[in-house]
Amino acid sequence: MNVTWRDDRFHDECGLFGIWNHPEAANVAYLGLYALQHRGQESAGIAATDGSLFHTEKHMGWVADVFSPERLRRLPGHRAIGHVRYSTAGSSNLRNAQPITATTSRGPIAIAHNGNLTNADTLRREMERDGAIFQSNSDTEVILHLLARAPAGPLEEQIAHALGQVQGAYSLLIMTLDALYAIRDPYGFRPLTLGRLGDAHVVASETCALDLMEAKCERDIEPGEILIISDSGTRSVRPFPASERLHCVFEYVYFARPDSILWGRNVHTVRKALGRQLAREYPVQADIVIPVPDSGTSAALGYSEESGTAYEMGLIRNHYVGRTFIEPKQGIRHFGVKVKLNPMREMLADRRVVVVDDSIVRGTTSRKIVRMIRSAGAKEVHVRISSPPIQWPCYYGIDTPTRKELIGSSHSPEEIRRYLGADSLGYLSLDGMLKATGSDPGQFCHACFTGNYRVGIEPEPTPQLSLFES
Repeated sequence: MNVTWRDDRFHDECGLFGIWNHPEAANVAYLGLYALQHRGQESAGIAATDGSLFHTEKHMGWVADVFSPERLRRLPGHRAIGHVRYSTAGSSNLRNAQPITATTSRGPIAIAHNGNLTNADTLRREMERDGAIFQSNSDTEVILHLLARAPAGPLEEQIAHALGQVQGAYSLLIMTLDALYAIRDPYGFRPLTLGRLGDAHVVASETCALDLMEAKCERDIEPGEILIISDSGTRSVRPFPASERLHCVFEYVYFARPDSILWGRNVHTVRKALGRQLAREYPVQADIVIPVPDSGTSAALGYSEESGTAYEMGLIRNHYVGRTFIEPKQGIRHFGVKVKLNPMREMLADRRVVVVDDSIVRGTTSRKIVRMIRSAGAKEVHVRISSPPIQWPCYYGIDTPTRKELIGSSHSPEEIRRYLGADSLGYLSLDGMLKATGSDPGQFCHACFTGNYRVGIEPEPTPQLSLFES
């Protein structure tokens, strides 16, 4: 039968890319989205303009599947914004794919959003009572309606008025015929970076997208900043009151690509530091250290270096697993995990193994991995996790299950160890994780570990993606 691939992980929600003043804007946006594919695999879209009209192509699927040469040829112009999506608010279907485009009194507008608005449901109900008609159930369309209702004035003032009514996390790209607006919420939950490619300005969720096209990274879009890019150059406005910084620490732990520079630090370097700290907190006598690829690779290297235990590739990942596969009627043990990971008996047999991963969500996948390693002949299996136990759902733009589905919310580490079937289990401490970032610990959001939601949420916040729903 056809089975949807449901891996036991958190997923980031979206990736953004924008370019202004480049003769092949859509093609460059396509490359940028290719580099950001890890941030969303459900849908991809590009909106481009030649200065008089908007042209949009978007569809369900991965970037390489959505954009054929023919589709890219239908996107003329020197300006474009692109989006890859893994929905956190709104269901997974084409009507929620982005960028969202609309015709307004100011002319056509396109918007792409990375984040999650915690009061989107309340705002939507209020506008629907006033007669508003929504075409999607994405919280991004809420921003578009707020923008359309803003008092007359310069667009940056209308944007500030609209965003002054929302709560939660947002990094945004808004494009009109004559300007591109790059915006981050005042807390800076999600990354957004400005680059330069010759005479063109580039904006991307991560620097790895700039690297692909050899663009120069200039700086981060600042929290609370509205950066306006036009043919006249760039200028910034900062209409929001100064707020505490709340960078998502899970970007360092898992979401961002290892080759990206995030908030001033290389992600791979931070993950190795997480692994070194983990080795200091939970040492164990072992023969080899292996990662759960690819999420645990950098932390496993750090653990190996700090502990002096040899690093090996004990699990090999199939990088070509799609969102669905055909499961044989004759059952295969651990089928779902074995489609994606295969243990190497030659590396594991008769050895004491430390297996390093970034997190445990429900525990079902980790349990199967431990069993696979044992079945390959390992004498001992010691699980090490480069973050604290996840105990709370995220409402700031991450796909998470409900709290009752998070194994760390209701079970002690010892109970989880027994469930996994591991000889030992060690989670990195909260203090150790924050210390390993090499940054001010106070500038991070860690609500998924602590339940400390420092930005208000509704009593029943906008539900996250249905990945974990039956």
